[in-house]
Formats: sequence, structure tokens, C-alpha cells
Amino acid sequence: MTMTVIALRRLYQQRLTSQPFITPEEVVSYLGAVQSQEYLGAQWSLGMRMQNATDDIIDLAFNEGRILRTHVMRPTWHFVTPSDIRWLLELTAPRVNAINAYMYRQYKLDDALFTRCNEILIKTLQGGHKMTRVELGMALTRAGITTDNMRLGLILHRAELDAIICSGSHQGKQSTHMLLPERAPQARSLPRQEALAELTLRYYTSHGPATIQDFAWWSGLSTADVKGGLALVADQLTQEIIDGQTYWYSASQPPLTEPAPQAFLLPTYDEFLVGFSGFGKAIQNADQKTAFSAPIVINGQVVGRWKRTLKSKQVVIELAPFTPLTPTEEEAINTAAQRYGAFLGLQVVYKQQKV
Repeated sequence: MTMTVIALRRLYQQRLTSQPFITPEEVVSYLGAVQSQEYLGAQWSLGMRMQNATDDIIDLAFNEGRILRTHVMRPTWHFVTPSDIRWLLELTAPRVNAINAYMYRQYKLDDALFTRCNEILIKTLQGGHKMTRVELGMALTRAGITTDNMRLGLILHRAELDAIICSGSHQGKQSTHMLLPERAPQARSLPRQEALAELTLRYYTSHGPATIQDFAWWSGLSTADVKGGLALVADQLTQEIIDGQTYWYSASQPPLTEPAPQAFLLPTYDEFLVGFSGFGKAIQNADQKTAFSAPIVINGQVVGRWKRTLKSKQVVIELAPFTPLTPTEEEAINTAAQRYGAFLGLQVVYKQQKV
């Protein structure tokens, strides 16, 4: 297997070039978790892996609580499913708290204070209430908790990691929080080894071929935990040494055929790039800049960047290819752009920078 084939295989396993899902929650469950610090971009990440998706369909799933948004790994926002949220937090929260420990100390936040804040949040939200960040800050302030600077964000972040709160439905254009046990009553706990095995298998099935370092980056788990997880599910995976590194992937992956040029206008932080350490060594031009700047991908390789501007009835798409595009590549990008316009329900207008 070559690096080029690895990139194509990842497109296939991530359901970008294979059988799409029907619902947003199917995408999220299959991938394990989907980075969503930019909500609009994360919507498109799900939509690209679905059949006939629209942003309204994603919004409906979110507002109904079929997908949730919380801090669960690395640490940043991710979409997760209600049934997975608790065991994922129980598995990953200790590592996230360790990363956050310096900030906790900087703002004089300790376990006793977090416990008090959690009690206030429970009392404030219980009964199915949802509140915005500002409203929760006011409730904490009334109870004598200082919430200036970054303290409020850290307090709410810790409450998410403690499985006290998670996302509620949107209130206009604002995000809200609800109590996790009320928003996701079906959330399940798993014994740690079972949770580790489950996340390991989901990652390598949906993201592989991938290395130990890739999974450690994506999950935030220690290398020892990743190796332990692989030991638990090794009989369900295949491994191959490529350029001196061991890549793991699903044992049931079908053979790939030579693809026709297929383009994707990926959002910033899409799993195709941020799901891997170094943002994908198998992908040319994949680095922090492209991962954070909406890459154009053709047949698994980054060929440029794109930017969108939303208007009342149009989405203006500006293309910035790294090198001149062939007519076939331009046609593939046009197909991807029209799909994005259909997702938003808007007419597509092009602007392309000269190379």
C-alpha cells in the first residue's frame, strides 16, 4: 500500500467516497466523534457523509438531541451521540483535565470549587431547562462565583467533562446548555476496557489506515492506552508496515478501484485531516495551514483552499488552487460546489484566484 492509496482508503472508510449514511447520528456514531468547534463547518462534515443532506436536517438532529456537542477530546468541541457521550467522557476526561490543569491553577479553580459550581448548575438547570452561557454565568455570579476572564469557560468546560451539562437546542442563534442526564437519559457507561476497545475499533474502522500516533492524537489518550486498545481488538483489524510505520485498518476493507477525479470542498477541521497526527502524512500539502483553512481535496490530496461567503440567496465560493487545474479537475470541483450549494439551499457563485 502506498501513501496515495492510504489517502484514497481514508476517503472510502470515512464514507466520503463510499455508501453514505441517512442520518447525522449515524455519521457521528460511526466516526466515534466529530470535531465541531466551528458549528457550520461541522454541519457540512456530517452532510458530506450523508445522502441528500441539508443544513436544516443537521440542525433538526441537533435541536432534537439526536447529536450532542460537548468538550470530550484534545480538548475541543465534538459532536457525539447521546448513547455514547457518557462512556466517552469517562474514558477521555481524565486526560483532558490533565491538559487543562495549568489553566485551572492559573485561575484558582480547584476540585472543591468545581464541585460547588456543578451543584449550582444542577440546581439552575434541573427540570429540563436550557440556558445560554451568559445566563449560566449570571446564575454562578449570583451564587458568589467569580466568572470573569476565562473562569466561566473553564467552569462550564469542567462541568461538561464531569458529565453534568452538555449542549441543549439552539435559542435563536445562541448555543445553550442542559443537564446531561436530562438531555441524554439513554447515555450509557461502559467498563473502561470495554470503552477503550469500542473507541479503538471505531477509530481504525472509520479512519484507518492509521498509526498508533494518529489515534493517540485524535483521542487524546496515552500511547499506552492506544496500544492496550489495539491489543483488545487486534483480531478485528489488519496491520501493514509502510515506510517503517505500522498502519492499522479494518480487516473487512474491500479492494479499491482506480478512481475518477472526485473533489471535496472540506470544511476547516474536517476529520479527513484533523483525524490524524500531523494532519495526514499520506496527504500532499496537508499541514496546519490547510487543516485550518478549508482545503480543496481531489482524490485524497490537498490541491488548494476555498472560502465561502453567505448572502441571502447565494453562496459565493472563492477557490485558491495551488497549481493550475485541469478541465477534469475543474469539473469535479464544480460538482462539489453545487453539492454544497444544495446543502445550504443556495445558488453557487464562483470566484477563482489565478495561479
